[in-house]
Amino acid sequence: MEILRTPDERFAALPGFPYAARRIDVGGLGMAYIDEGPADAPPVLLLHGEPSWSFLYRKMIPTIVAAGLRAVAPDLIGFGRSDKPAERDAYTYAGHVSWVRAFMRALDLRGITLFGQDWGGLIGLRLAAEDGDRFARIVASNTFLPTGREPVSQAFLRWRKHSQEAPVLDVGKIIARSCVVPPTPEVIAAYEAPFPDETYKAGARQFPLLVPIAPDDPAAEANRAAWAILSQGGKPFLTAFSDGDPITRGGDVLLRMAIPGARGVTVTGAGHFVQEDKGEKLADIVVDFIRQT
Repeated sequence: MEILRTPDERFAALPGFPYAARRIDVGGLGMAYIDEGPADAPPVLLLHGEPSWSFLYRKMIPTIVAAGLRAVAPDLIGFGRSDKPAERDAYTYAGHVSWVRAFMRALDLRGITLFGQDWGGLIGLRLAAEDGDRFARIVASNTFLPTGREPVSQAFLRWRKHSQEAPVLDVGKIIARSCVVPPTPEVIAAYEAPFPDETYKAGARQFPLLVPIAPDDPAAEANRAAWAILSQGGKPFLTAFSDGDPITRGGDVLLRMAIPGARGVTVTGAGHFVQEDKGEKLADIVVDFIRQT
């Protein structure tokens, strides 16, 4: 299997992101991550989605650390500074769950507050169910845990089609169009940094096809099993969805209906990448939730 790794010089002088990347082995692949704050502090696991990377959390990390917490933000395999298998069939839903599980266990993260957005939620919610003893609470943002039985938004289907048919997957433009506040050219360049050319985008191309949209999808059964556990409640659960995301709109309501005791807050003036639009506000919400629970 051919493994690509983005040259380090692509990540020089990232705006507002002075954090040194660490690296750990997960199943023979190098996973890069940011780990800020006291090593013995309660960890906040910040999981990004498609097609972003841990740079997305640069506005949240300072507030989390200032609150005396530990901010841990990995780059999913295929993204950011992590290794990138060149073949698309190397990427599966189960594989991503396994890689992040290996990451959590290697760092021995416990008492985790999960913050998962987009695919960070699809992966994180599975882990919060299957490795529940490691998690203290959950914050879900612009995400869901699909089983193939739910209605699929037209916005997602359009995105799925575009992701497969576009000759060039323009990562910077994708992220910019999904924000309410237009990112600067420097920020757009930072999102494009992990992908020198199309050969590095196998994971980004494959992710949209891995979302279960039919009951017989390979990941559907495991997600239904995760729902059965999550719907029993037992852990503080917060939805922090934006008011301007057509892809996941309404998912927060379904989560709160299904999970006993779940509460919700709406982040106004934000699009799909709510961390980019309202990262500081979102960090305050997460810290307050931890203090309250």
